[in-house]
Formats: sequence, structure tokens, C-alpha cells
Amino acid sequence: MRKIEHIGIAVKDINASNKLYERLLGVAPYKSEAVESEGVNTSFFLSGPNKIELLEATNENSPIAKFLEKKGEGIHHIAFDVEDIVAEIARLKEEGFTVLNETPKIGADNKLVAFLHPKGTGGVLIELCQEIVDVRL
Repeated sequence: MRKIEHIGIAVKDINASNKLYERLLGVAPYKSEAVESEGVNTSFFLSGPNKIELLEATNENSPIAKFLEKKGEGIHHIAFDVEDIVAEIARLKEEGFTVLNETPKIGADNKLVAFLHPKGTGGVLIELCQEIVDVRL
């Protein structure tokens, strides 16, 4: 793992939370997008070299809706940047971690993503992120 890629925060109302974080950080989100496969709307903020992702559920069956129901708003996950997500998944499985999705999937912000179960990571949901590189010439 090369660095913390971002911190994900579950929110009930992304518009209200965008306004809150705009006031807090002094900048508007640089990107907002829906990730239909996960049932979320996202907004990304930059604060210096650090990124914060806000996540709002778009349906009651999404992982974010379930998180909000159990725990309320707050930090949902910490994402780490990796160079080779497939190799990192294999390494972490060998180390005994439970990978929630062994095949990386397309996530927000042009990333391939996979998650580690929080039961094996001290209660913290860990996301692995690899930048999707467009190799078309």
C-alpha cells in the first residue's frame, strides 16, 4: 500500500453535507458522481494532498443505507492506494485477511476497488484502490 487514498464518510443528505464540508474545508467538491452498482451518490473534496469522499445511499438496500441505520453518520472506510490491486488482494488473503470482493470492481473517482472485512482489521472497513489507466493510444 502506497498511501491513504481517501477517507469515506457516510452521510444522510449529501447536499447538506456538501455545504458543511465546503464551509469546513473552504473548497467545493471537485467531483460528484453516482455509483449505481453500490447504490450511492458520492462527492469528493481535496484538502491539501488529502481526499474525503462523502457517500449518500440512493436506496435502502445499499451498504451505506445499512451502515447509516446501524451506526449513523460518520467515518465509513479508509481507502489505500495500491499499485496492483490483484496482487495486493492475493497478498492480503495469504496474510489471513477476509476480502469481501476478490475480483476488483469499478468504484468512484476512476478506481478499481476491493474491500477487506472489518472483523479482521480492528473494526475498520478497508478499501483498496487502484487508478484505472486508459491504455488506448
